[in-house]
Amino acid sequence: MTDYSSLYAQKRTTADELAARVENGWLLGTDAAVSAAPAIFSALARRAAEGGLSGVRVQTLLDVYPFEFYEDSGLFGKLTGFSWFSGTGARKAVNGGYGDFLPAYYRDIPRHIRANYSYDAVCLSVSPMDKHGYFSLGATCSYAVAMLEKAKRVYLEVNRFQPRAVCGAQIHLSQVDALIEHDQELPVLAPPKLDETSVTIGNLIAERIPDGACIQLGIGAIPDATGMALKAKHDLGIHTEMFTDSMVELIECGAVNNSKKQIHRGQSVTTFAYGSKRIYDYIDDNPAIALMPVDYVNDPEVICKNDNMISINAALEVDLWGQVCAESVGTKHMSGSGGQIDYVRGACQSKGGKSFIAFTSTAKGGTISKIKPILTPGAVCTTSKNDVDYVVTEYGVAHLRGHSLGERAKRLIEIAHPDFRDELRFEAKKRGMLI
Repeated sequence: MTDYSSLYAQKRTTADELAARVENGWLLGTDAAVSAAPAIFSALARRAAEGGLSGVRVQTLLDVYPFEFYEDSGLFGKLTGFSWFSGTGARKAVNGGYGDFLPAYYRDIPRHIRANYSYDAVCLSVSPMDKHGYFSLGATCSYAVAMLEKAKRVYLEVNRFQPRAVCGAQIHLSQVDALIEHDQELPVLAPPKLDETSVTIGNLIAERIPDGACIQLGIGAIPDATGMALKAKHDLGIHTEMFTDSMVELIECGAVNNSKKQIHRGQSVTTFAYGSKRIYDYIDDNPAIALMPVDYVNDPEVICKNDNMISINAALEVDLWGQVCAESVGTKHMSGSGGQIDYVRGACQSKGGKSFIAFTSTAKGGTISKIKPILTPGAVCTTSKNDVDYVVTEYGVAHLRGHSLGERAKRLIEIAHPDFRDELRFEAKKRGMLI
């Protein structure tokens, strides 16, 4: 067996020495969430702040590390972030005018990469090398494969806290140009508070999910509450873009066993994981968790192959046409389209499938209705009126797909907060929606 230790030592360097290799005008790539390389990017930020870099661009998705180029507007033009889907830092930078946004369906990002980009370097966090010279890309596999195909250089940040995903993407030492070692516990997502409203909504959705269904859950209190409400179900499966704590809970309590799936039976399929340390520990060396590229996992034609596919996602507001905004507050950028429409379409094409858009009926302490006559001017329509299926609030479930405008308006008003129903009826009648 080949001993890779000497080659590893040759390629090992420090973050600052690696950052010194980056040249002005380079495009750098990284994958979603915990796959990013925080020590490398911090070293680049230090160099940029000292005047040593200009015109370097970094593409990110769901930034979970406090990247300096999203926190410090003074780095704009030196080291600038471009977000496929924004976390807190990218949201701040995009709205502040010193970061940029890349609109895309999540499933299409690998296609955009292969068609439009050539990376001067791809920077990834990986698990320690195995005896065969391979590094696991850990908790993420969404579009790294596409980036690696288009990368001139590969820089790795080896982190012993990164899980080794045995059914996930791997990269061999021979493909690597340089690496650093940086052990840092992975960021965790604080568990959402499951208040009475979230639990009510979760129960309303769970009532409509049969035993043997295959589920996708998004981020937040309502998907988590739904997950908890599904613990009494049997033979559930998982095919999801994001692997969450509630899914580990469902597997360990026996509600999920993936025994009824039509594809990847016996495995939970995902494209990345983000949550507590419990998730990362669960992925480590676990052949029952399959991390696959997002252009496969989020392809509606793949999603729908599982019968009774259930998609559960959130919204910021919905209008009386059934148009869903899940990514902006008016013109204020919040996140991105992500995979919502991928799963709405996949679930609706599935035999027995259902798609749920779920949210609390009001915002800002009950002063604003999230069901509106029209979307807030400037709001981004994430899921179209033609795609939306079920809409859920704490006041009930409205089935919209295949129904008329008047029937949609009526059903949405019925699940709006009672304080806003008269106003919504007035606006609907004024617009000729209710006759």
